[in-house]
Amino acid sequence: MSAGQNSKPLLALTTFAAWFLAILWVSPLLFAFWTAFHPPQYAAQFNLAAPWTLQNFYNVWEAAPFLRYFLNTVVLVTMILTCQFIICTMAAYAFVCFPFKGSDVLFMIVLLQLMIIPEVLLVENYRTLSKLGFLDTTLGIGLPYLASAFGIFLFRQTFKSIPKELEEAARLEGANIVQILLRVYIPIAKPTYIAYGLVTVSYHWNNFLWPLVVTNSVETRPITVGLQVFATVEQGIDWSMITAATVLSVAPLLLAFLIFQRQFVQSFMRAGIR
Repeated sequence: MSAGQNSKPLLALTTFAAWFLAILWVSPLLFAFWTAFHPPQYAAQFNLAAPWTLQNFYNVWEAAPFLRYFLNTVVLVTMILTCQFIICTMAAYAFVCFPFKGSDVLFMIVLLQLMIIPEVLLVENYRTLSKLGFLDTTLGIGLPYLASAFGIFLFRQTFKSIPKELEEAARLEGANIVQILLRVYIPIAKPTYIAYGLVTVSYHWNNFLWPLVVTNSVETRPITVGLQVFATVEQGIDWSMITAATVLSVAPLLLAFLIFQRQFVQSFMRAGIR
């Protein structure tokens, strides 16, 4: 039997396993969409003749301040992403272009933060914010995440892969250190910025535990905490409304991924660690 014939059963098995896992992974989302767009009496049954409706979304929008939750989340994610881009870029640029005695040790200390689970610091972060008076504020939610060890590492590795000849040519043209960063390093590292931006937006849009601990008012709750409050037992268990609220909360991320799917994949392919 030839090698090609031996590989056919393996290929078929791999394809079947891939499809099975994909369907298994997407099935909760499909159930959420089905339930959200159908009346409550059809939530637990799959009937192709069941009527479609948008009433669940209208009821959810009227029952809870989701517009405020969305605004809080957008402000929070934008603040975190902007600060991370600035801080991580400056730190990575310093590690690559301005090395000093002990800089490698300092970089290793930065990398040690990757081994610390954020939940371990939950109590200490809460105590710190309480002393600073930042509890139940958007700044308080985002403050522990304004810098990222992973972002510094990723940008540093990307900056190290940029040829030094480009920096030297910019210096010969009279560019200063800020102009070199803005005109040489950042434009070349654009795929890395896109990839990192998509990941961090997705993470902080879905972050739940820390915002739940540090917020207690509608004015500051992000969408994940608002969804949890809406789905409490006091509201009653109405799966049509709960899934409609869930679809509302994840819709922006799903829409963004569908629109930028190609750029998302290409950015990660081009932003590999060298």
